[in-house]
Amino acid sequence: MKEFLVGLVFIIAALALTGVGILLYPLLLALALFLRVIILFALAVFGVWLLGKFIILVWERMRKKE
Repeated sequence: MKEFLVGLVFIIAALALTGVGILLYPLLLALALFLRVIILFALAVFGVWLLGKFIILVWERMRKKE
């Protein structure tokens, strides 16, 4: 009887977690899209910073040669 109850509890827990996963799926998709936008924005900001750093480096080297 104990094994039956453990099996039944396991099946109920698995169904509950599956139900929660199905309900959270749209939220997970929205979070993934939001994360992708944030990462692209961060990469764009890093690229602009890197470009500015490179321009300042080149500018300083050109001024030293004069």
